[in-house]
Amino acid sequence: MKQRTISPVDGSVYVERRLAAGQAIEDCLERAVAAQRSWRRVPVAERAAVCRRMADWCVARADPLGEELSWQMGRPVSQSPGELRRGFHERAQYMCGIAEEALADIRIPKKAGFERFIRREPHGVVLVLAPWNYPWLTSVNAVVPALLAGNGVILKMAQQTPLVAERYAEAFQAAGLPEGVFQFLHVDHEAAARIIGDARVGYVAFTGSVGGGHAVQRAAAGRFIGAGLELGGKDPAYVRADAPLAPTVENLVDGVYFNSGQSCCAVERIYVDRDIFRSFVEAFVENTKNLKLGNPLERETTLGPLVRAEAADAVRAQIQDAIDKGAKPLLPVDARKGTPYLQPQVLVDVHHGMSVMAEETFGPAVGIQPVRDDDEAIRLMNDSRYGLTASIWTADPDAAIAIGERVDTGTWFMNRCDYLDPALAWTGVKDSGRGCTLSRLGLESFTRPKSFHLRLNF
Repeated sequence: MKQRTISPVDGSVYVERRLAAGQAIEDCLERAVAAQRSWRRVPVAERAAVCRRMADWCVARADPLGEELSWQMGRPVSQSPGELRRGFHERAQYMCGIAEEALADIRIPKKAGFERFIRREPHGVVLVLAPWNYPWLTSVNAVVPALLAGNGVILKMAQQTPLVAERYAEAFQAAGLPEGVFQFLHVDHEAAARIIGDARVGYVAFTGSVGGGHAVQRAAAGRFIGAGLELGGKDPAYVRADAPLAPTVENLVDGVYFNSGQSCCAVERIYVDRDIFRSFVEAFVENTKNLKLGNPLERETTLGPLVRAEAADAVRAQIQDAIDKGAKPLLPVDARKGTPYLQPQVLVDVHHGMSVMAEETFGPAVGIQPVRDDDEAIRLMNDSRYGLTASIWTADPDAAIAIGERVDTGTWFMNRCDYLDPALAWTGVKDSGRGCTLSRLGLESFTRPKSFHLRLNF
């Protein structure tokens, strides 16, 4: 059985791979278990050196890897290499830099006649299930810390971006990682569920949809293993009257439309103080008009196609639902069907009875709604089943902190959005998932505590 990657660029088959099954999966699991037994005994500093070399190998090839990524999922080639040069490299290097200290034994205050400490033990084999929208960024959040912690890793990429998994394998081989410590599998959902249920897998790191998160939980239900779930978002932004207009608009347009809005932490709804609502909307629309939709392989393109025509049609349907319920589109409505190329849209006169303000859009459309005050903004931001990130745009940091304490979210931004700082825990609440990656806390999630209680005078 084969899987095909249909390029959104032109509808051609860009990659075709045979799916692993049966003995191939069994062999992969056995290799992972055997290799991990040795890898866990490698000093953390040496593990970090291997991961650094892997990341450097990828960054040195950012242009060709970025171009093949554009072919696989449609992001403009002018932007795709940046996923490797910036976020991917920054996160890998940061996690390697803190690994020795973060993974060191926790020493307990001395007690006469005893030695006591807590050791962070690896889970064993970690299965990483990574999506297509930011395949390098989302996967590095789990692959590198899992390896730093002494685990073996099996990576399953979404079928839209299988080459990312293969390039990881090449990079780790070049970096000198022992054979079997990192492997990848191209498998379907049913095979992935069976792997999750296999006793040789000690932890699952999943990034994807809420539905996918539920599927992972069901697959793991018969076992007592951990599962980190980084799921969807409907991330809000609140623009206060004191926000500087030009940089706020520029940053929010980028937060809404970068990667054609195909990001779990894209800004998908904006609430603006009614005193500046008109001027904000006018500036936002004018800035959005500067985006150039087109072939992602052309350097002047700033907005590429969505990953599939069906995904674009789903966004078109959400926009039309809003219009049917009274929303006003401020840009020409893209009524085409059957193409992944979708013009951006800005909607006003919106409310939370519209799916565009309640359910994940994952495309180049946003609703903008006026609010009376902070309290109304907080109520509307919290009126969601999601809670991944939220942002406030203001000149008052004290107000930002006070408001942030009342907003249900995993990350609270002031005057920025759609960014992961590797020093901070990346986490969500409600239907945006559980667990965390990045930061010291994220690294520790790929371990389990083991207590040593030694009585010395016996």
